[in-house]
Amino acid sequence: MTEIKKEEEKSLNFIEEIIESDLESGKYKQIVTRFPPEPNGYLHIGHASSICLNFGLTAKYPGYTNLRFDDTNPVTEDTEYVESIKGDIRWLGFTWKNELYASDYFGQLFEFAELLIRKDLAYVDDSTSEAIAELKGTPTHPGVNSPFRSRSIDENLDLFRRMKAGEFPDGSKTLRAKIDMAHPNMLMRDPILYRIKHAHHHRTGNEWCIYPMYDFAHGQSDSIEHITHSLCTLEFVPHRELYDWLIEMLGIYPSHQYEFARRNLSYTVTSKRKLLQLVTEKHVTGWDDPRMPTISAMRRRGYTPESIRNYCDRIGIAKRDNLDDVSLLEFCVREHLNKIALRRMVVFDPLKVIITNYPEGKVEHMSSEENPEAAEGAVRDVPFSRELYIEREDFLEQPPKKFFRLAPGQMVRLKSAYIIRCDEVVKDPSGKITALHCSYIPESRSGSDTSGINVKGTLHWVSVPHAVSAEVRLYDRLFRVEDPGNEEGDFKDFINPDSLETISHAYAEPALLQSKFDERYQFLRKGYFVLDKDSSEENLVFNRTVTLKDAWAKEQKKS
Repeated sequence: MTEIKKEEEKSLNFIEEIIESDLESGKYKQIVTRFPPEPNGYLHIGHASSICLNFGLTAKYPGYTNLRFDDTNPVTEDTEYVESIKGDIRWLGFTWKNELYASDYFGQLFEFAELLIRKDLAYVDDSTSEAIAELKGTPTHPGVNSPFRSRSIDENLDLFRRMKAGEFPDGSKTLRAKIDMAHPNMLMRDPILYRIKHAHHHRTGNEWCIYPMYDFAHGQSDSIEHITHSLCTLEFVPHRELYDWLIEMLGIYPSHQYEFARRNLSYTVTSKRKLLQLVTEKHVTGWDDPRMPTISAMRRRGYTPESIRNYCDRIGIAKRDNLDDVSLLEFCVREHLNKIALRRMVVFDPLKVIITNYPEGKVEHMSSEENPEAAEGAVRDVPFSRELYIEREDFLEQPPKKFFRLAPGQMVRLKSAYIIRCDEVVKDPSGKITALHCSYIPESRSGSDTSGINVKGTLHWVSVPHAVSAEVRLYDRLFRVEDPGNEEGDFKDFINPDSLETISHAYAEPALLQSKFDERYQFLRKGYFVLDKDSSEENLVFNRTVTLKDAWAKEQKKS
């Protein structure tokens, strides 16, 4: 076996330590992991951590990862979710070896169940769900055997086959493992293995009317696929005993379950039930609303797969649940976007500047860097004319000290263009400033400045006759408290009312007319943005991915 080289700069997590030990001891020649989502919703940032873990391990060590859909509940599952999940995994940069479904194994699982019955390790129970729950006892009091527990093997086989044949209505019978009703682990008190559910399945249609429970399908599917390291979150720790018991009683390939901590993200919720509420009650526009923590929403908002993978790597794998600060995710996004985003100038709240000594009708094309962080140093041409838009907030008629933007008699540089001086303020009858009359210094053009004038302020701008109108959506955190899912009361009461601000008519330089959906942009001095799917040739729509700096933390300190 090829010797495994340990990373020198980064210590191994506990799962990597287990894998390296297993490979070095010769227990396995390769490892096999799986990512097993239930196709009943969209993947979110918590799933991204699991995806990066499972696929990352088999990228680092010999082996491969399967994508297996846990489609054992036909009522909540749909092919829409299947396709969405596959798209999200590919977008994150991973490829599975085999695309599999728990429903692929329905026949094999049925045979496993019959084997347990023949070993007198499973029985058909006619008890209602309420009666089963009552007979299970409590953590401090043992349960009571079901009155149907003593059925003969032949009777159980007959009833189970008739369940499969559709002779009984939903809820009338279940198949239960026969273990120990006094077991200290409540999950080992004769758990349900099969239930009757007359429902159309998205893959098997109406072929089956009995479906295995997760605890029965999971471990056995792992075994069928020869999964070596079955990675689950901590809530499945109590399930591991049943996982091992079923594999041992069936005498099948001994897959093993390992648990790691769920990574929760601050200022959001990742419960599928709560996310569904947000969608159905129209607090958001859909599963891919850019304020949602779903992968599809993050993609629409402009997050990059590289930044999400980097975030998952930074938070690591732990043995205790933790609430991770969304600021770290935003930092990872900024860090990557700063390297790849194309720079553009966009004015959100326009104030017109008329350069009175610049010739009417004249247009110059200023050379501006596409991205100063890029090695190739590409540039673009930005049209410059007599009339420009600047941000209204970049001018103050009575500025305080150390205000380095535009003011009466004060000079600033226009990015990649000239130095200008404000000479006159134009107001309407109500006193509102409608325009600024300025003059420019012809010798101060960027790249060939011979004016000898030094100014401290640099402003972005857009040429009025060349300006492109665009809608800009400024997204912020969906909730105003750090852990909304654990606050008292309804989690929806903590929705941030300022999580979306829409600017209907921003003005952009014309280069944005060639925007592409897979490109990222830094609007100078404003933040990082991406073209939204709502865009059309008549109406460009941009989503703010993240601000240039972490403004949220600063605002929280003020409040």
